[in-house]
Amino acid sequence: MTVTSKAVQFDSYGDVDVLEVREVPRPVPGAGEVLVRVVTAGINPGEAMIRRGALHDRWPATFPSGQGSDFAGVVEALGDGVDSVGVDSLGVGDEVLGFSLDRSSHAEFVAVPAEQVTRKPAAVPWEVAGGLYIAGAAAYGAVRSVRLTATDVVAVSGAAGGVGTIAVQLARRTGATVLGIAGPSNDEWLTAHGVIPVNYGDDLAARLTAASPTGRVDAFVDLFGGGYVELAVEQLGIAPERVDTIIDFAAVERFGVQAEGTAAASSAAVLAELADLVAAGDLDVPIAAVFPLDDVRDAYRTLEERHTRGKLILRMG
Repeated sequence: MTVTSKAVQFDSYGDVDVLEVREVPRPVPGAGEVLVRVVTAGINPGEAMIRRGALHDRWPATFPSGQGSDFAGVVEALGDGVDSVGVDSLGVGDEVLGFSLDRSSHAEFVAVPAEQVTRKPAAVPWEVAGGLYIAGAAAYGAVRSVRLTATDVVAVSGAAGGVGTIAVQLARRTGATVLGIAGPSNDEWLTAHGVIPVNYGDDLAARLTAASPTGRVDAFVDLFGGGYVELAVEQLGIAPERVDTIIDFAAVERFGVQAEGTAAASSAAVLAELADLVAAGDLDVPIAAVFPLDDVRDAYRTLEERHTRGKLILRMG
């Protein structure tokens, strides 16, 4: 008799209505893999773009397609050879956080290579752990790519989103001055985290320059798209090698800027480093809302409004 569990799938590109929560065969861990009973999983803008078909040329879907990369949960079973493969020595019952490269974490169970998980520190809440990989690695890779120093001023667009809230804090840890571009409702949060808030809107380049203590902006991390790379290069005069975007791939081709993000920092070691910062109280990961798995469509409707501060999370139990 086939053992089943719930997973999100879709059979064609489209709006949130194509998402279904189905009973599917429970994954079985292969050699070098771990089976994790998922407790929480993050949802991310890139997943919505893939589902709509907007990234078909870069990351095509095969149907039926699963969904999701982030997760945190409990090790349920070990594949052959795992005791000598993983980042940590893992055992059944261990609490872990990790990532799937197969779009499969929006599910009650996920099987992944052992090197894609790391132990979850006890001080890291499940909601934070389950949504840390995509946003955390994207922020880590993007901030690292612009090579910040303590004398730099860096602007970050989408500064209050799931990636942005982490990126501005990682940028501050370099000693740089950080200008966070977001809506006015986020001014208080950004200020409390040592970031100078600059509201998006008209005359933004002039207002960024005015907000900078040095009167210049040395680097730019674009987490939102919609013309920010052009603003950085053409209006602020920032060198393309000090501009990074995780979303505007057309601008990468046009301006020769960097496109470092999740893939550039995709490792359990980076994930463990971020989790340790959270556990130590040195990294705040805001959680905007938590949805049960069965409400995945509502979760993505909320995400695609692009007005939440921090991460949106699915909880399986």
